[in-house]
Amino acid sequence: MNHRPSLIIVLVCTWLCGAATLADDERSPEKAVAALDVADGLEATLFASEPMLLNPTNIDVDHLGRVWVAEVVNYRGQKGTRPEGDRILVLEDSDGDGKADRQTVFYQGTDIDSAMGVCVLGNRVIVSASPNVYVFTDSDGDLKADKKEVLFSKTGQEQHDHSAHAFTFGPDGKLYWNFGNTGMHVHDKDGKPVVDVSGKTVVDDGKPYFGGMAFRCNLDGSEFEVLAHNFRNIYEVAVDSFGTLWQSDNDDDGNRGVRINYLMEHGNFGYRDEMTGAGWHTPYLGMPGDIPLRHWHLTDPGVVPNLLQTGAGSPTGIVVYEGNLLPEVFRGQIIHCDAGPNVVRAYPVQADGAGYKATTVNILDGAARDQWFRPSDVCVAPDGSLIVADWYDPGVGGHHMGDAQKGRLFRVAPPKTPYRAPKHDFSSPENAALALHSPNLATRYLAWTALHGMKEKAEPALSKLYEQRDSPRMRARALWLLGQIPGHGETTVQQALGDKDADIRIAGLRLARSLKLDVIPFVRQLIGDASPQVRRECALALHGQTSHEAAQLWAMLAAQHDGKDRWYLEALGIGAAGNWDVAFDEWVKTIGQRRHTAAGRDIVWRSRAAASPRYLAAVILTPLPMNELPRYLRAFDFQTSHEKNEVLDYLAFRTLPRTPAQMLVAAESLKRLGPFKIADKPDAEKVLGAVLDGVAGTADFVALVDRFDVEARYADLTRLAAEKSGDDVGIQAVAVLLRKGATSAIEDALKQQDAGVVHNTLAALGNSADGRALGLIFPVFEDAARPVETRREAVRALAKSRAGALKLMELAEANKLDAKLQQAAAAALCASFEADVRSRAEKLFPPAPGRDNQPLPPIGELVRQRGDVSQGKLIFNTTGTCLKCHLVNEVGKDVGPNLSEIGDKLSRQALFDSILFPSAGISHNYETYLLLLENGTTVTGLLTSRTAEEITLKMAEGATQTFKTAEVEEIHKQDISLMPADLHKLLSVEELVNLVEYMSTLKKAKGSAGPGSRSDTRQLR
Repeated sequence: MNHRPSLIIVLVCTWLCGAATLADDERSPEKAVAALDVADGLEATLFASEPMLLNPTNIDVDHLGRVWVAEVVNYRGQKGTRPEGDRILVLEDSDGDGKADRQTVFYQGTDIDSAMGVCVLGNRVIVSASPNVYVFTDSDGDLKADKKEVLFSKTGQEQHDHSAHAFTFGPDGKLYWNFGNTGMHVHDKDGKPVVDVSGKTVVDDGKPYFGGMAFRCNLDGSEFEVLAHNFRNIYEVAVDSFGTLWQSDNDDDGNRGVRINYLMEHGNFGYRDEMTGAGWHTPYLGMPGDIPLRHWHLTDPGVVPNLLQTGAGSPTGIVVYEGNLLPEVFRGQIIHCDAGPNVVRAYPVQADGAGYKATTVNILDGAARDQWFRPSDVCVAPDGSLIVADWYDPGVGGHHMGDAQKGRLFRVAPPKTPYRAPKHDFSSPENAALALHSPNLATRYLAWTALHGMKEKAEPALSKLYEQRDSPRMRARALWLLGQIPGHGETTVQQALGDKDADIRIAGLRLARSLKLDVIPFVRQLIGDASPQVRRECALALHGQTSHEAAQLWAMLAAQHDGKDRWYLEALGIGAAGNWDVAFDEWVKTIGQRRHTAAGRDIVWRSRAAASPRYLAAVILTPLPMNELPRYLRAFDFQTSHEKNEVLDYLAFRTLPRTPAQMLVAAESLKRLGPFKIADKPDAEKVLGAVLDGVAGTADFVALVDRFDVEARYADLTRLAAEKSGDDVGIQAVAVLLRKGATSAIEDALKQQDAGVVHNTLAALGNSADGRALGLIFPVFEDAARPVETRREAVRALAKSRAGALKLMELAEANKLDAKLQQAAAAALCASFEADVRSRAEKLFPPAPGRDNQPLPPIGELVRQRGDVSQGKLIFNTTGTCLKCHLVNEVGKDVGPNLSEIGDKLSRQALFDSILFPSAGISHNYETYLLLLENGTTVTGLLTSRTAEEITLKMAEGATQTFKTAEVEEIHKQDISLMPADLHKLLSVEELVNLVEYMSTLKKAKGSAGPGSRSDTRQLR
């Protein structure tokens, strides 16, 4: 939780109250629909609004058309606002006019504060409210919870929307759900860690699972499966009738990497490095230059590709529309809410090799006229219309709520379509089968449960449904139930595998796995299927199979890889897991000389067999274009066999590197070799010297000097630090020297006559934020014989570290600071990113009054004012503060969130809020961390990566610093933003308005699919 001074709270309340009348006038529910752009052939109507409901985070629609709402008021900074707790509401349209007129409070309590999911299953309701998942039961049908049980406990962080999300019912009778990257682990109702069906504990620790995960389990939580992992913040799982899974995932805010995923079972989706857990900021060989692609490690072997990347956003609810009421373009397609750019979209999907490709079609769009439209969820009603929940707020993300008194539900349907919930009778097989046609999940749950309970009696009705050749999705629904009739499983699967429809064959193979049948005969039957998607499913079915026949079948599937289909390649990788050695050996026998083709090299690149390193070496030593070498060298990072070191040793020392290709291979091999002493290897010193000469001035140079303790090159590190004092490579060079105690070269540099060298060396020492640097900087600072400007540079260097800044402050407060250094100290300390240092400095060195020396008007008045875009852009680019921490279209520094499309995400009010109160809502993954090192130094920055070996912080100036985990005594997350809270003091009211006017224009270009869209990912073999 963010702790803010009471004065700021008072100011916020005062300003928001000042804007209240205007907000009510401009943002009344009566004007809500008119502010939205609606897709052709559809009409949006207001189903419900405040005061009937507030702030809906998630919804569900039951078989009677009643809308169930997770209504959240007690969110983060607003916690405790409603002492009785948050609510689950039931909203009903009792007179059929398409508007809710009856509200029932199903449950209210502080135990469901900030609930992120509601799922209605007959008389049971699953509510996701981390750290618990509850099942409420309405025993007497009065829409009041009579019983509360815990389904899962200690699952995710309280009050965090990266934790447990909504449950949904699948066509196989299972529950599907997920959590984001603060979910951390799953415990059962008794608080015991959940172990999945593969025997692995469900915990985010890299053994093997990372980050956000998607799950499947029985209705009672048993037979728990981790379906996929390594997401950032997945909001819901959508399951279609064939059992295909779809999700969205949010990027680290501002990096234009929001993605839509086809969830390939058992897949790793790449938010963190699979082997080390490093974040995407950490450089790796072959990393894409395009941040949205780099964000998901898409060029690494073992990462499932994305269906689509949609740019910047805040993705929320998702569903598959399997109704007939909406126009054809939406039928059978994913419908998705993105609260950031104020839009509800469909993603029409087509088969593309073993995977899919998609386009976007907007359904509701508020960006043009109402950026407070924040769609949080979408569900399909029994009549086939859409119900869309609107959080309705000036901003989204950063755990901040700007308005707690509004919330809307919209209904989307063809014009003038009445809202009707068809009546169903679930008592007979024929009527229950009819209800199974419903586009509404709650209705299908009741139909499925009834038919499942009827067993053999349901067979005729289900068989009739399965024979509806014009409706593959209905056939698939029948298939799942037919297979679960006792004694019908294998026959049903065989029938499906012989079907002409590839989707039915896929569903049949999934059914076999769900029934725990031996999949080997079924895979053998489909091994030469014409559909690459069916063969993909065959590969996935082999996951965890360790027999020799499974390896042979895998080899036959791998032999059909065309070298172009990344989906197919990753399915093969998943299928071979646990059986790589035998499977790879069988593939080598099967493929013969074809392993030298692009397709063969692909398999080698993806493989994890004990023999893989030597085959990788063979590929690398084949004449390849220089630009292809990094791909195969990077693949060594995913190899774990004992042969890896032997092969790398051979690649590093096989010849004295002379060509650029030889230099690259030798350098990368040396970096990956296990520890050894240079003196123990003949010719090693000669090779290493040649490599160091070849990579001089780079991060590789620093890493190799560090790894092999090349003392003769320490002077080169010092020069590099001076030449690149503000870059990562220069800072790392200083860090190596300080860590090794090799300070004589730095002392020599500080004694040089060249002032530029001295000043740059001081700057590098300061940027290192290493307490050991203070012993080198202080003598320069205290030496009155030194030029004043050199001593001022020492002041600036000292102020970069907390210890140095506090020492300067003590001297200044004791009036012991040289008068010639006063202004340099004032400027550095008042600009410190340490809030307490800055506060003390401002009292000691009072700033000059603002430009107009006038108090700011209420936010409501600021929002009404219109500014000059060109002047705002000039302010943004020249104040020295904005671009110091933010990127806009590749200009600036990558410290805080990328602002290139911030105008799509935040309204004008939210932009003012973010500038004036930056600590009120800090985006997840942009929190400040404080490290206490074993040498007593404290370091502050943004945590970009944390592995078992290293912790990397992004410092206030944009450079990164990596610390060995063993050096770190303590690590603490702070509740204060790195962004100064007093930026507005540098600006007049007019300039502040101009700045916001410019920022509100920073939006994605119209018609852009976003970086990393399907057209980009196709290139990432």
